[in-house]
Amino acid sequence: MNFNQYRLKPGELRKKCNPSGFKFSSTAEVKPLTGIIGQERALNAISIGLDIESEGYNIYLAGQSGTGKTTLASKMLHNKARRKPVPPDWCYVYNFKNPDTPCALKIQAGKGKQLKQELASCINQAIEAVINAFAGEEYTAQKNIIFNDFVTESNALYLDLDQEARAHGFSITQNQQGGVNTIPINRDGEVMGQDEYVGLSEEERAIMMTNSALVQEKMNEAMRKYRNMEKIMKDKLKVLEQETAGQVTKPQFDNLFSKYQRYQEVLEYLAAVQEDFLAHLDVLVHHEENTALSFFRHIDKRSFLRRYQINLLVDNSEYQYAPVIFENNPTFANLFGQIEYEGEFGILATDFSKIRAGSIHRANGGYLVLRVYDLLKNNFVWDTLKRIIKNKEISVENISRMIGITNTETLQPEHIPLDIKVILIGESIYYYLLHHYDQEFSKLFKIRADFDDEMNRSRRHVNDYVRLISSVCETQNLKHFNPEAVAGIVEYGSRMTDDQQKLSTSFNKLMELIYESNCVAEYDEADLVTGEHVQKAIEQRIYRSSLLEEKIQEAINRNTLIINVEGNLIGEVNGLAVYQAGEYRFGRPVRITAKTFMGEKGLVNIEREIAMSGRIHSKGILTLNGYLGHQYAQDKPLTLSASLTFEQSYQGVEGDSASSAELYALISSLARVPINQRIAVTGSVNQNGEIQPVGGVNEKIEGFYKVCKEKGLVGSHGVIIPRKNVPNLMLDEEVVEAVRSKLFNIWAVSHIDEGLEILSEMAAGVKDDRGVFPPGTVHYLANRQLEEWSLKNKKHIQEKSLSISGKAKNAAASSRRRRRKR
Repeated sequence: MNFNQYRLKPGELRKKCNPSGFKFSSTAEVKPLTGIIGQERALNAISIGLDIESEGYNIYLAGQSGTGKTTLASKMLHNKARRKPVPPDWCYVYNFKNPDTPCALKIQAGKGKQLKQELASCINQAIEAVINAFAGEEYTAQKNIIFNDFVTESNALYLDLDQEARAHGFSITQNQQGGVNTIPINRDGEVMGQDEYVGLSEEERAIMMTNSALVQEKMNEAMRKYRNMEKIMKDKLKVLEQETAGQVTKPQFDNLFSKYQRYQEVLEYLAAVQEDFLAHLDVLVHHEENTALSFFRHIDKRSFLRRYQINLLVDNSEYQYAPVIFENNPTFANLFGQIEYEGEFGILATDFSKIRAGSIHRANGGYLVLRVYDLLKNNFVWDTLKRIIKNKEISVENISRMIGITNTETLQPEHIPLDIKVILIGESIYYYLLHHYDQEFSKLFKIRADFDDEMNRSRRHVNDYVRLISSVCETQNLKHFNPEAVAGIVEYGSRMTDDQQKLSTSFNKLMELIYESNCVAEYDEADLVTGEHVQKAIEQRIYRSSLLEEKIQEAINRNTLIINVEGNLIGEVNGLAVYQAGEYRFGRPVRITAKTFMGEKGLVNIEREIAMSGRIHSKGILTLNGYLGHQYAQDKPLTLSASLTFEQSYQGVEGDSASSAELYALISSLARVPINQRIAVTGSVNQNGEIQPVGGVNEKIEGFYKVCKEKGLVGSHGVIIPRKNVPNLMLDEEVVEAVRSKLFNIWAVSHIDEGLEILSEMAAGVKDDRGVFPPGTVHYLANRQLEEWSLKNKKHIQEKSLSISGKAKNAAASSRRRRRKR
């Protein structure tokens, strides 16, 4: 039989890129590419998402890794950000009314750093000015006047008290502790001795005791006056200090007030600083003494001065436009900020100066870009991000407090208003999962930008590939590519998509090949990268990843894995499977066998029976039942028991791409027609017998070719593929050359009958108007076998029925005899 109508020509096996179509001698003559290519849908979605400022219009960039999501996002975000103003700086400052709640201060971009420096300088200058003023003659003179007045008044009070005491027979003396004691005196004004006191009469002693009580009362009254005088003196000194300090520090603070008069919140804060400064001169300005407490006073002063510092949380002074922040490690602290602690004398302490900004603070007023995978693998980050976006305000708290592990933290920083657009980058599966399981997700991320992993192989896109290569060579300082090398990259792009009419948009993988081709060219000391260099780089990529494939091939060569590529066998066919080893895919043949026999169990899938069959594979097996019933059981019951299995398969089987091969094996077993083992088969089949396209067709063909090559090509080896898979062919040049040299064949079929004829070299057979297959055809033989089994089964059922009927009659007669005997 002639099967040339199914045999593919070499030109159909790979779509070549003609180097002569390029109008350059090297990519150095080509304008480099800016941006990415082939993502018009995503470009439109991102543009809309960036232009809409309404709530919830954050963006999710969905697509495979390496399709240019980050590159396009960066370019478009920076272009959009250039049209937006630089957001303000944010500072945290000491809250003089409630120290546990630091205040958030907003100020024009660049002014935050300036305010921080100027306030620090102002405080230092103010302290120095106060110290100098307090050491000056004017202040000392005024202080001495107040002190001298106090001394004069206290001396007068002492003299009046002493005179009053002497009038009552007592003298006033001061003890070593600064207290006042009373001592009885005689009529001469001398201190009364012990003998004199003993010589007093009872009446004189009684008078002395009365006078002593009276003097003590006068002393108490005098001490009250003294303390009041001392308080007045201290108040006068404090007023003098504050007035003096206020006068000498007024120029420093007035300078700040004039510079920041446009910022009301800043003015209020500076006024509070000035008031607090003047209220704590005793801490800020004191004489340094060489005592044991000097060190601790220094520490206390340094800690106290922190309240006048400014914690510049977000400094936008370096930005020319709105910020675009890419957070590559979105931990809770990195994203939302944290409150740090410092060890002081064995304890952990914190204050407003220990508040640290996160990426969301730095992106406030602009754009924040996050990778979904990194985001979701960090606990509590996703829920916190949603809450912040919904509430439009940022709160800083440590994760330990949020989850209730510890409550040592006392700070509750004031919330900062949020104005941000969040862009998530991730694969489509994460979008679907979040959309399904998180009801808030669709409200917060209303724009989805899909990045395709392929684009049409048009002239424009091929030229874009050329510009991409030129751009990589220029930016990475690589050797430029000649037209043959560019053609090799273009063909590799089509092979990556398994489609002659498409090009891959997985630019990361394309760039890897560009780098590796350049390396090969450097080894050869070539001026340009050629097509041979690209081909060698591809071969090296395959070699680095093909250890498992070579081990399997070795097992086939040694007949450890039994694959027959010679002769004809009944009920056995070479199927094709694809293996994935990391990023490397390869195909290999698998031996599929079928055994049929009389019975009513139907089709038994051995892999399914032992739970090694996936759902799609099991569906394909059940589809075969539908085909067999339609083809052979229109005039009789399908009296069939059959088993199918993948021989020497020790792992799970998934997919329906072997269903046509399984059907060929079944029909071969039924019809007792041998199948050519030099031919392998791939393709899915439906209940109508139509062959459907499958994936991995290139790898499958190349896998069987390698096995046949090792065992010896004789010109009759080949593969049957679905007709609809022809546009997916981008076979290796070696396979194409083998077909061109008539050493290997590839047939494309649309129906199970076409493949059956190629495998059996017999006509498949088509039913006539009476529903009868032509004699000598494959279907005729299979149908005849089923008819024979059906008749035998019918006869067996009848004999079994007669046997049961006879046994029933005998049992009834025996029962009647027993009743007569009774």
